[in-house]
Amino acid sequence: MDVDFSPLIDNWRFFASGFGVTIALSVISAITSILAGLVIALLRLYGPRWLKPLLVFYVDTMRSIPVLVVLVWIYFAFPILAGVTFPPFWAALVGLTLHIAAYAAEIIRAGIESIRPGQTRAGLALGMSRAQILRKIVLPQATIRMLPAFGSVLTMAIKDTAIATVIAVPELMHRAETVAGQSYRPVEVFTAVMVLYFLLLFPVTRVVDRLYQRLAHLGRS
Repeated sequence: MDVDFSPLIDNWRFFASGFGVTIALSVISAITSILAGLVIALLRLYGPRWLKPLLVFYVDTMRSIPVLVVLVWIYFAFPILAGVTFPPFWAALVGLTLHIAAYAAEIIRAGIESIRPGQTRAGLALGMSRAQILRKIVLPQATIRMLPAFGSVLTMAIKDTAIATVIAVPELMHRAETVAGQSYRPVEVFTAVMVLYFLLLFPVTRVVDRLYQRLAHLGRS
């Protein structure tokens, strides 16, 4: 089999723009997922009792449905039900956020619950409010403990952007499918894409692991 990487060279700007969309979608969806997960976790731990079953149902539902189904439903079915149409990028962002936030919420809830109750009681004894205890004592320690899991959330957000190709988001995988179909060079194109994803993800995982190793002592109590 002859190898020809000329389609990659000829279309590098096309790939670069798709790579930029992948990075933007990854970063934004990771941020929105963690923020949404934080709200869900706090409401589940400290919110009204009637709300907790609804949040548990949401978390269990999102973890039971493939992200592909969520994206397709939001892009194709939701506009029919609600009369609101999302552009592909925003449909992907909403779908990824809804899906990943369920995992982030469980990570944050577990991190908060891992802090010994004695620290909360000590804070109350010192006259601190529960909000102050959460902000100054619990969350700083819990965040350190959650770093490895947050790294998994970030890698999940990056990898799941490739699924957005099914709703025509012009990210890296979608651009690769276009070039592979036009050039009849799927081996070269998809191999290059695989390498690009590795070059994007591997440093992220290493940086998060190294950061946790340097800060792990701050999360011990």
